[in-house]
Amino acid sequence: MGARELGLPEKVSTTGLPERVTIWEVGPRDGLQNEKSIVPVEVKLEFLDRLAAAGLTTLEATSFVHPKWVPQLADAEELLARLARHEGVRYPVLVPNERGLNRALDAGVEHIAIFASATETFARKNLNSTLETQFDMFEPVVSRAVAEGLEVRGYLSMCFGDPSEGAVPAKQVVEAGRRLLELGCSQLSLGDTIGVATAGQVEAVLAGFDDVGKLAVHFHDTYGQALANTLVALRCGVSTVDSSAGGLGGCPYAESATGNLATEDLVWMLDGLGIAHGANLDALVETSAWMAEKLGKPSASRVVNALAK
Repeated sequence: MGARELGLPEKVSTTGLPERVTIWEVGPRDGLQNEKSIVPVEVKLEFLDRLAAAGLTTLEATSFVHPKWVPQLADAEELLARLARHEGVRYPVLVPNERGLNRALDAGVEHIAIFASATETFARKNLNSTLETQFDMFEPVVSRAVAEGLEVRGYLSMCFGDPSEGAVPAKQVVEAGRRLLELGCSQLSLGDTIGVATAGQVEAVLAGFDDVGKLAVHFHDTYGQALANTLVALRCGVSTVDSSAGGLGGCPYAESATGNLATEDLVWMLDGLGIAHGANLDALVETSAWMAEKLGKPSASRVVNALAK
């Protein structure tokens, strides 16, 4: 069931809203990476297949972070070797450094993402770097990837709040984000890693960028603000939104973070706004209910809980 079946208007005021939104599905990578019980590769492959069949065209498949740090994704090579790719679907992977890039290239990937920090503390704790020197670490990764013909996305974490530093100044976020774009990233995803962002903060950060068309947003729903923040971002010109099927996820490096914005909740809102996205809500709900059963816990998505049979 969708908004139209309930008799809701097909469109509300669309001033400033994009006609179409690209859903960047992070469930297979960011959603699963924090699960304590190892998910079999066969389940991950079926998850990816179901998500593609549901109409999602960007599926972040896995990560080449060292297995010691993210054991859940230690099967990255096997997964990509066995993956049945759907036509028209992209399968980006996360790489932390040049070693990760080597693994990604050996696996034949076409799209990668790097993972940077907007704060000093998070950079030191999780990148073994500093806010300044992290760019020296990423430069050879991005330049080589671009030279190899890969598309590179930049993730920027802790854009709105850091558990050690508190609120993060918008100017600091914009400066770090611009540097990632200058390195050669074709897209920059602004992450609310611990889910503390408010609508006003989102608007303030986005206002600092010259080309909002290169931006994506990645919200966690710790305080229940992910959809509200997404709507603000759409009105500011963003047209790519990260989400996770069933609201899977958290952050292994930020204990207070709860799940990502649920893809189903995002789709419900987009349907109500009359914004195209290409996903089939019923198929997504069925997929997330299936995955929740595999994981042995209920889905975090309000829409899944409302519609799952």
